[in-house]
Amino acid sequence: MESKLGSSTQEIPRKATLSATNIGGIDDAEVTFHEGVTVLSGRNATNRTSLLQAIMAALGSDQVSLKADANEGRATLEFGDETYRRTLERRNGTIATDGEPYLEDPELADLFAFLLESNEARQAVARGDDLRELIMQPVDTGAIKAEIEQYEQQKRQIDEQFDELENLEQRLPDLEAKRTRVTDEIETLRNELQTAQTDLEETNVDVEERREEQSELETKLEELRETRSELERVRDRIETERESVEALKDERSEIRERLESLSTGDETDITRLEAEIETLQDEKTELSEEISQLQSTIQFNQQLFDEQESMLSDADQNEDEGPITDQLVEDSETVTCWTCGSSVAREQIETTIEQLRSVRQEKLEERSEISTELNDRRETLSTINENRTEYRQTQQRLASTEDEIERRSDHIEELTDERETLTDEIDDLETEVESLETEDYSDILEQHKEVNQLEFKLERKEETREEIDDEIDVIENRLTEREELTARREDVTDRLTDLRTRIDQIEADAVEAFNEHMENLRETLGYDNLDRIWIDRTKREVRDGRRTVSKSSFDLKIVRSTDDGAAYEDTVDHLSESEREVTGLVFALAGYLVHDVYETVPFMLLDSLEAIDADRIAALVDYFESHVPYLVVALLEEDAQAIDEDHAVVTEI
Repeated sequence: MESKLGSSTQEIPRKATLSATNIGGIDDAEVTFHEGVTVLSGRNATNRTSLLQAIMAALGSDQVSLKADANEGRATLEFGDETYRRTLERRNGTIATDGEPYLEDPELADLFAFLLESNEARQAVARGDDLRELIMQPVDTGAIKAEIEQYEQQKRQIDEQFDELENLEQRLPDLEAKRTRVTDEIETLRNELQTAQTDLEETNVDVEERREEQSELETKLEELRETRSELERVRDRIETERESVEALKDERSEIRERLESLSTGDETDITRLEAEIETLQDEKTELSEEISQLQSTIQFNQQLFDEQESMLSDADQNEDEGPITDQLVEDSETVTCWTCGSSVAREQIETTIEQLRSVRQEKLEERSEISTELNDRRETLSTINENRTEYRQTQQRLASTEDEIERRSDHIEELTDERETLTDEIDDLETEVESLETEDYSDILEQHKEVNQLEFKLERKEETREEIDDEIDVIENRLTEREELTARREDVTDRLTDLRTRIDQIEADAVEAFNEHMENLRETLGYDNLDRIWIDRTKREVRDGRRTVSKSSFDLKIVRSTDDGAAYEDTVDHLSESEREVTGLVFALAGYLVHDVYETVPFMLLDSLEAIDADRIAALVDYFESHVPYLVVALLEEDAQAIDEDHAVVTEI
């Protein structure tokens, strides 16, 4: 539920002015409310409930009615620097609304802030309805499940990265040991090379006439050394490429196995599921509209019924005032229909209202069943779409892997050809070197060969150590990611925990709030014949689509005591009207607090409290005042007299 004021951290204006035309029984009215409690005091049929409906209209509720003889009405609320307007128009037997009200979505306010007699939370207690279903009605469980799946995927990815880092860390000891071993080998080769170079210098003969031959020989030897070095590099590259190809082939096998395990679903199934989801969503929307219309109709008829009943009550009190009173008394068994103007039996109106309530309850149950089916279809479609996405991605990985295998295989062939060419070149160079060898230079030639080979080995070992150093640096840099990954995983885990427990937490908070406030008010209001009244939250196994899940249930428990002190469990049916009304109001207050309704709508409206005696009404108002910025209460004159005189009182509407 969103309002124009937004967060509760913004300061709430200290007064509000309401203007209403043709709402309920009001022709024109303007009333200013101040922060705190405002009491609408008067006899029956003095438009107190109509004024509450006008407030509801300006705030955004659709549960309002037009004046019976009007086709248009409006409500305007000046609140701080903002003005909120709402128009109502009778069209084809229904009331259409327009304008810019305070709330964009009034669902929470209708349930837990606009507590008129027909309020769903109050009636749910009186009728023994499913209280858990009502308190959880504003919670989008489908969105919570989707968000849980998203964070679970993130956690899996982070865990995979941790596994990769752990594998890399396990490689470090072997790499460091290998680097130490290669460093020792490099030191040994350097010593051997230094010795060989010293021996070469000592045995080198300086024969001027052989200098040219020696120079040519040394050139060939250098060329031979470089060619051998290049051949060794090519061999290493061939071996590396072959290892890569083998690893890629193993990966390809794993990818193929994964592809076989994935089910992509038939396109016909997807089309069918999408069509079913659309149909179910349309049905749910239509049911919601029907439920809203039924609620408005029930509320209006109840108001009409109550107003005419109050007129009869006034007539009874003034039965000596003449013919008009006599006529009212004579018509006490009939009510004038607001749609056609004909007289209808009062009993028939009462029966019709009860039938409408029964139909509305059936619609609520039907909407709940459709919501379950809708969630099931969405979950199935989501699974199919996820599988199809993973299947496409896996296919792309397979194609990429096969391309890489082919590319590396081609490279191996090129390197193999290069190896053969280098081998031939070495054979030719060795033949040329042998032809340049002489008896006088045979020893120095061997020394040159030894020096060349040692230089080659030393160069290769140093390259190997550089590769090891680079690999260790890469691993150590990757391991620095662990701290960030740990923080991310903690955030994701905390978010998952919050999401997984959110529904349970809302239920637990609702039960705790009801039980706490119910116990406080039971003592404050002095219901001595009630030992305790509380909600017991239990779990039971139910079907949710194709699955069996654990679902919470809210059971209202009542305990009384006999005159001799023996405790026994009672039922809602045996509550007095006063006890039942207070229980319903406390349940609505629990919803108001649990869903933080006060953050987006600072008003709470109370009506039809006649079943509660005046002193208890005063105590109830004081209790509710501490939780609500603006509390507007419609009371009879005698009940209003018990209210704290510091509270604002409106007597003329």
